Amino acid sequence: MTHPTPSFIRSASRRSEVEPFHAMDILAEANRLRAVGKPVISLAVGQPSDPAPQVVRDAAAQALAEGRIGYTDALGLRPLRDALSDHYRRHYRVEVPAERIAVTTGSSAGFNLAFLAMFDPGDRVAITAPGYPAYRNILKALGLEVVEIPLEGMAYLTADRLREVHAATPLKGLLFASPANPTGAVMPAHALQKLLDATAELGIETISDEIYHGLCYTEADTTALQFDQSVTVINSFSKYYCMTGWRVGWMVLPDHLVRAVERIAQSLYISAPELSQRAAIAALTAQDVLEPIKSRYEANRAFLLKRLPELGFGIAAPPDGAFYAYCDVSRLTNDSMSFAKAMLSESHVAATPGLDFDPQEGHRTMRFSYAGTLDEMREATDRIERWLRQR
Repeated sequence: MTHPTPSFIRSASRRSEVEPFHAMDILAEANRLRAVGKPVISLAVGQPSDPAPQVVRDAAAQALAEGRIGYTDALGLRPLRDALSDHYRRHYRVEVPAERIAVTTGSSAGFNLAFLAMFDPGDRVAITAPGYPAYRNILKALGLEVVEIPLEGMAYLTADRLREVHAATPLKGLLFASPANPTGAVMPAHALQKLLDATAELGIETISDEIYHGLCYTEADTTALQFDQSVTVINSFSKYYCMTGWRVGWMVLPDHLVRAVERIAQSLYISAPELSQRAAIAALTAQDVLEPIKSRYEANRAFLLKRLPELGFGIAAPPDGAFYAYCDVSRLTNDSMSFAKAMLSESHVAATPGLDFDPQEGHRTMRFSYAGTLDEMREATDRIERWLRQR
């Protein structure tokens, strides 16, 4: 039986026309090379090389043994929300009622829910450049107008810079991260307070991405909630807690957004996976395992801060948190994408081209993740050195 040829041309929606996540493309090529026996070292993806702590895996095993893994409330298991409320009390000395906490399917779902609950199509939402590419892509896919604020050599967005942008292009929302991806830059507490004072004064709805909290090396973690309880905070168990594939995160919401987020979550996600939620309760007790992992990142950071500039990779911003070194590669190339592909193909070291994080200036930058072992950092940089000599 034959089917008639359609009289129209099939195509994907305009909202799907977002840039690819180049880090994932590099990861796919690294995995392909590994599959054919190449000894690839990946410094491309922001994923801890350690598994989730044993106490997390034990909690998951117990949940599986009990055999009842199903839907939870859309806002998450109450014991996990209570544990997160206690975490804010202990870690930050700030009171966050469990009723204002929503458990999400990773921080990615948190961004979707925040954008949908806080903004309407056409609203202008600001992010910084360089910045995490999924911010830009999700906002565009949801029909929001993205205003990228170039940091222009600054480590983080300042209140004065925000006022300048808002005067020229009035904003409905702002999303920022500290520690930041890709730079690892940390916003000092005094600068964070000034920025939040500015957003309150200007009437800008604000989202603080805090998924790299726990991984600050120069000062204590500072949550936006210490200065403004109307800010929406997004966090995750992926980074500090080594639970990327478990897909569980959380939001802290102002009172007026709780029910809105709950309604949207009920239809988009039903709930975060119960297995991961039950494991996450245990993760909040695993500091004795997680702090030594953080110490290893700190040793990797110290090594790369010395070694990368020796190879011609200038440090573009102070990596005071997370597990990234964002580098200026203009001494070596003016095409970071081709450079990253060649480096992977010829030296079997993967790193992320800066175009992911900055469409305008990213051709001159690359991001190196130091979430692996110190031996991997040494071997990777030795390979890069040999490769550069042969070019």
